[in-house]
Amino acid sequence: MKRTPFRANITGAGKYLPTKILTNHDLEKLVETSDEWIQSRTGIKERRIVKNGEATVAMSTYAILDLMKKYNLSADEIDTIIVATITPDKILPCSAALIQQNINASNAWGYDLSAACSGFLFALESGAALIESGRSKKVIVIGADTMSTILNYEDRNTCILFGDGAGAVLLEASEKYGLIDSELKIDGAGGEYLRLDGGGSLYPASHETVNNKLHYVFQEGKTVFKYAVKGMVDVSFEIAQRNNLAGEDIDLFIPHQANKRIIDATAKKLGLNDSQVMVNIDKYANTTAATIPICISEAAENNLLNLGDNVIISTFGAGFTWGATYLKWGIPAHA
Repeated sequence: MKRTPFRANITGAGKYLPTKILTNHDLEKLVETSDEWIQSRTGIKERRIVKNGEATVAMSTYAILDLMKKYNLSADEIDTIIVATITPDKILPCSAALIQQNINASNAWGYDLSAACSGFLFALESGAALIESGRSKKVIVIGADTMSTILNYEDRNTCILFGDGAGAVLLEASEKYGLIDSELKIDGAGGEYLRLDGGGSLYPASHETVNNKLHYVFQEGKTVFKYAVKGMVDVSFEIAQRNNLAGEDIDLFIPHQANKRIIDATAKKLGLNDSQVMVNIDKYANTTAATIPICISEAAENNLLNLGDNVIISTFGAGFTWGATYLKWGIPAHA
């Protein structure tokens, strides 16, 4: 949907990646796979894994503290916290409440949002609505997932794909920069192909659900790949075309980091070269809701963009959920 003249602008970003590295060679010891096979099909070389006692709330807290330090933001300035995650520390209280307590954001309210790999983009849209309406002045939007806690490390179809991490952005109002257009989609028919059955109200935790491994992610890889390529390609091209953006007009494309082949297919459709595409899947694998905010944070850290540059963000996830957003870059360059 087209934005109002009063835009929600990303003015800062932070990230957190656990220190433990799990390489493809490490996975060769756990399942029948190889470094060459994983790299050639996904682009992944390694991923980060949380240490004991570390999970989504802790990673989110560290990501926000990184943002606050870099952009001189005080906790009492924050008035809303939105957390996109499918791996909350607990069913209740929500992650947003626990994060709010950790950073002592006494003036903030917030909530969690679940849309798998599309979660951050959906949460960004929610935060933007609060900024555009004037209901909030400073919104923190977090994408964070501890995927290692819901992976079966005997299943080579899934355990090679994911890692742990968190990213956070700050949204504020702007007349010049920020979110201009978005297209978000959902199709529940895809739910059977990428899912986690156990632990909800339909299949609450029991000896049976544990024995049947229902608390691990299940993915029908070929089907998900096919839908993900079409979904990300189509929605990204739709956003570019709707806003009269040719390939040379796009300064940076930030795609969800699920598979390098999906990224390449989408970039090709947009007419982009490698320098226009943000890629870090080789280092972190798929951190689900965290991939895009981690990319945004690294783009800011490395001064990849100038104020007003054109950025397209695109994603695809379980549900199926997918979407794309077009924004004018609004994070000032670091010294």
